[in-house]
Amino acid sequence: MPQSNSTFFEEALDAARGTWALVLGRPDAARYFDFSQRGLIGSFIALVLAITISVYGPMLFGAPTVPGASTGAMLLSVLVFALQIGAAYLVLQTMGRLDGFVPYLVADNWVNFFVSAVGAVSVVLLGGSGFVMIIVGVAAIIIEVNIARRIVTLAPMQIAIFIIAQMAASFVGLLVIGGALLGAMGPPA
Repeated sequence: MPQSNSTFFEEALDAARGTWALVLGRPDAARYFDFSQRGLIGSFIALVLAITISVYGPMLFGAPTVPGASTGAMLLSVLVFALQIGAAYLVLQTMGRLDGFVPYLVADNWVNFFVSAVGAVSVVLLGGSGFVMIIVGVAAIIIEVNIARRIVTLAPMQIAIFIIAQMAASFVGLLVIGGALLGAMGPPA
């Protein structure tokens, strides 16, 4: 486990190593994340940066956007994330595995940071290539499975339930909340 008195930058470097270990499915992935209260706070800082990077990053590099779309995307990201975390909490509580909730949050927040950074860079450099976005999406699913497996240490059937519950919550959130946001924005001019 990383030192609790490390700087945010050192914590981010360790989390990058942990994220790479999760991509590879390595059993030692957990040792790179700080699961203390300080580490949890640092991971939420990374999450806020991740959402900001994914929503506003491409715009900062000149990618065209619709006025108001960034604010709607930010709101949607936060609400869908809350639903996903709520689903994870409920599933872990049902399984009697709430001991894995904070480690899950820490790892997931940092992974979101790095996936958002890669996604934003690919949008800027490659114009949001569908192929690159598919690769990032597949990597994100692999990482989520490995978080459940290597960080939370769930059994195979528990992993399936855990991932499906999060995906269902995200999908419902995107449909319901995203639809409401699109309806509130009105038809394009």
